[in-house]
Amino acid sequence: MAIVTFLLGPSGSGKSFSLKNLDPKICAMINVMGKPLPFRGGNNIRSANTDNAYWINENLPAFKCPIVIIDDFQYIMANEFMRGVTDEGGGNSVFQRFNRIGQNAWNILNTAINNMSPDQRVYILSHTEETEGKTKIKTMGKMLDEKIVLEGMVTIVLQTAIRNGEHYFMTKNDGTTTVKTPHEMFSNELIPNDLNAVDDAICDYYGLIKDPSQQAETI
Repeated sequence: MAIVTFLLGPSGSGKSFSLKNLDPKICAMINVMGKPLPFRGGNNIRSANTDNAYWINENLPAFKCPIVIIDDFQYIMANEFMRGVTDEGGGNSVFQRFNRIGQNAWNILNTAINNMSPDQRVYILSHTEETEGKTKIKTMGKMLDEKIVLEGMVTIVLQTAIRNGEHYFMTKNDGTTTVKTPHEMFSNELIPNDLNAVDDAICDYYGLIKDPSQQAETI
């Protein structure tokens, strides 16, 4: 059972940049949109470029590195929706398409949570949307949200925040977000948007070895 964490925020708010300090040797990424990372050396992180939900779900357990990142998760849903907008038919066919999109998103999360190693950390980066006064992960509308609450499947949800030109992650819920973190994992309500530091905190909290291969070398 891997530890799955959502990193949520609008485009340009620092989600992808937060990968900058990660050690590429212990990371792999599923790059849904195939975009280059916004910092020097970003191409050193091993990457599979695909938005195919079936491929991601089938191959995710084969990623054996300690840290796995899924960037632009919302486009797995959005791209599948857009590819079907010209399909003929309505009514049940539209309903079935939304069901399929929802099931695929659920399958990927379920696979990450239950079919990966317990010392692995999976970070899912996704855009946000405003719904009924709350900022949440961007999906494909109420039909999908009524079936699954994606944030409810994980323990850690961080959201980007910009204060005085500086980029942060929010660790506490103020009632307008879906942010949540385990008790005393983070001491501050705002932390730098540094995914390596977040990963350090998660490893420390759960007693994980950040890079098991390094431990093996010292034995």
